[in-house]
Amino acid sequence: MRMHDDQVDSDESLVRQLLEDQFPEWAARPIRRVPSDGTDNALYRLGDDLVVRLPLIHWAVGQVEKEHTWLPRIAPRVPLLIPEPLAMGEPALGYPWHWSVYRWIDAENAHPDRLDDPRQAACDLAEFVLALRALDPLGAPISQRSVALVEDDERIRNSIHALRHDFDANALTAIWDAAIATPPWDGPPVCVHADLTDGNILVRDGRLHAVIDFSAFGLGEPANDLDPAWGMFSGEARAVFREMLEVDDAAWARARGWAVKSVYGILYYERTNPGIVERCRRRVGALLEEAASSPT
Repeated sequence: MRMHDDQVDSDESLVRQLLEDQFPEWAARPIRRVPSDGTDNALYRLGDDLVVRLPLIHWAVGQVEKEHTWLPRIAPRVPLLIPEPLAMGEPALGYPWHWSVYRWIDAENAHPDRLDDPRQAACDLAEFVLALRALDPLGAPISQRSVALVEDDERIRNSIHALRHDFDANALTAIWDAAIATPPWDGPPVCVHADLTDGNILVRDGRLHAVIDFSAFGLGEPANDLDPAWGMFSGEARAVFREMLEVDDAAWARARGWAVKSVYGILYYERTNPGIVERCRRRVGALLEEAASSPT
């Protein structure tokens, strides 16, 4: 099913025509659509070692140039593999936007059940986040997640209310209230990935291997990269992740607010993207479990 009312669809025939027109050296390769929980791009395997990525929706269009500009700069400075852009395609043949060819990364989504050692995974991911923060921020774009939580207050409260039969609405509202009441980050902006879900983190042989989809990359604050605390980790692994990133109570509260925003994802994708909905529900459930176990 279509995820967005105004998305632009594609198929294998269009991809082959685009390649024949712009990158004929790859046009004879087998092409097949990749099943994906991604919400911004359609993916097509191109032979065994390449992938074509076409934006589905207008808000994803700027990601193409950003990734071609920044991923080559980031790659040598982070401890996990990230996508390697090989070519940028032009709008043509009725497809309205730029698109990309990347090298394929052979790995699986980092669902918590696929982590052989969650504590090690927390360490590996924390090291990746620290490496991003250490990047020279000069010229970096502003991340979409750099906005204040309170700007989304009405939509999130409405979403919590809509899901009141699925989750403890009072407990979620209390977490949200605490988040928007927390003082904002007053330090310098840092480089953040800003979408570290287990759909964008890949494992191979049970160990973290790669981080993909830098669509939200840019300048933000430390709380923007703490989602894995609830989306991937629990118990000791969560504590290790927080300790390695030296997260204070204010940043933790703001990060919990970002995680609460998963309620909107549940509603938006409930009929079209079960993978995203499952991740959002897991994150919200982890938040509520943490709140219930915290000292009052």
